[in-house]
Amino acid sequence: MDTVTKTLTPAARSSDPAVPTGPAPSGAPSGAPARPSRAEAEAAVRVLLGYIGDDPDREGLLDTPRRVVSAFDELYGGYREQPGEALERTFSEIGTYDDIVLVRDIPFSSHCEHHMMPFVGRAHVGYLPVERVVGLSKIARVIDIFARRLQTQERLSSEIVTEIDTVLKPRGVAVMLEAEHTCMSMRGVAKVGSRTITTQFTGVFRDDPGEQLRFLNLVRNGIG
Repeated sequence: MDTVTKTLTPAARSSDPAVPTGPAPSGAPSGAPARPSRAEAEAAVRVLLGYIGDDPDREGLLDTPRRVVSAFDELYGGYREQPGEALERTFSEIGTYDDIVLVRDIPFSSHCEHHMMPFVGRAHVGYLPVERVVGLSKIARVIDIFARRLQTQERLSSEIVTEIDTVLKPRGVAVMLEAEHTCMSMRGVAKVGSRTITTQFTGVFRDDPGEQLRFLNLVRNGIG
């Protein structure tokens, strides 16, 4: 099997997640401050525990700051990863296949940047390959990396499309995200069950309404 692996420059590779301090994490906005130490992060959790009216020194909360920071390391691990690396390796043994490749119903979870509350849903990603395809699990990996950052659903959709389009250079990319936002269902208007749907298209999917419709039919009904 003929495979191609693209090598990113050292500067583009993610920083070591074990390092507690130093420059802003990979993927952080330009000009972001240096990453605080773990001790500073745990102290901040203690402040928040006191702010909500609880006692951070009571038995049940003594280890909570450490647990919260460990959870943050996992939930926001996308800042320390490069999504392009997941798409480095492609495969050419696809015969004459040049039609849509669709991976649908990919579960994901993220956190909104406005309230740091979760939003959970499913992603559907399709692309029209040019001679080469990428491993199907790698598409899910790209979604996870971007989702494990503070997000809006609109930007998450855009980042997934842009990364696949830039690295794979297919004839077109189509993405649909469906999610329930707890910042809407658990607070504020408290509308449980409301879903937000976002879509974005490039190439053939953007320019040909028929291809857009075929993608949507495949997502909804499994038929093109």
